[in-house]
Amino acid sequence: MSGSLEVRQFLWTQDDGLSRQGAGGVPAQRTGEPSRISDDQVHRARLAVARGALDAEDCRLLLDMLGLSPGEDGGPTPVQR
Repeated sequence: MSGSLEVRQFLWTQDDGLSRQGAGGVPAQRTGEPSRISDDQVHRARLAVARGALDAEDCRLLLDMLGLSPGEDGGPTPVQR
């Protein structure tokens, strides 16, 4: 795995701290309501960004640009609002 030690540690803590059930399953059929982004989708997007980041600063910048960094008040990410 490429990347800095900080990025690898981030990935390790994310995989360790959050066990996800149902990942890789068949998605549910969409209804007429606009879709909401789930916590699992945000988690997987963060991991994908971290895996492609060059270092910790690059990872932070990318997460922020994509709206995947935690909200300022610790609430939901901007992408979930």
